Amino acid sequence: MTPGELKQLLADVGRGDLGVEAAHQRLLDHLRQAPYEDLGFARVDHHRSIRQGFPEVVFGLGKTPEQVAGVAERIVARGQLLLVTRADRAAFDAVARVVPGAVFHADARIVSHGRAAPPGHGTVMIVTAGTSDLPVAEEATVTAEVMGNEVDRLYDVGVAGLHRVLAESGRLAAARVIVVVAGMEGALPSVVSGLVDVPVIAVPTSVGYGAAFGGITALLAMLNSCATGVSVVNIDNGFGAAAIASTINHLS
Repeated sequence: MTPGELKQLLADVGRGDLGVEAAHQRLLDHLRQAPYEDLGFARVDHHRSIRQGFPEVVFGLGKTPEQVAGVAERIVARGQLLLVTRADRAAFDAVARVVPGAVFHADARIVSHGRAAPPGHGTVMIVTAGTSDLPVAEEATVTAEVMGNEVDRLYDVGVAGLHRVLAESGRLAAARVIVVVAGMEGALPSVVSGLVDVPVIAVPTSVGYGAAFGGITALLAMLNSCATGVSVVNIDNGFGAAAIASTINHLS
């Protein structure tokens, strides 16, 4: 039972559409189900949405297509949303065989099924420094959309051509929370944060030449930002940034 289903159950009782005993039995049936399901190779956390507001997300990297599909099938069977990150075509093909209607977002490397409701209170903007940052940005974008947010993309506005981001100051100001994805020297989050009064979540990417050290240079630059309101997630972690942005956007 998802938080939304529980709320609907209480509303049905409040309106008199469902009796107390029937509602009680439905809750008991749910509570009798184990909070997790042991598949042998994985223990699927079916109560994750109750504790954290969104079902367990499957990290596809390192799992076989059959393992990804096995977990995905059990998540959807419980009536929950599905989000598989770092998935490839083979994993999607396996999921599609057991989850009709699953969607593969190739650029984001995500498999999804369903979308959260109700929507967030505003817009989550995803900003990138360059086109090379798109895979991480698309991971953030699709994650935010599946989590029930309106998303605005603002791509390829890095500091090498500062006029590009300055020209979009109106769109930046309209966002409720902004995710900024950048590699190389990682300067863009500081610039964006200096232009807006909303939270900025910085995502360093592994894009760059040798001294970028696989994203460590961008990570350290973002951690040392002098701009107010910048928080930082791990290298290439578009999913993590979107999850935080979605939580902020759903707060009243």
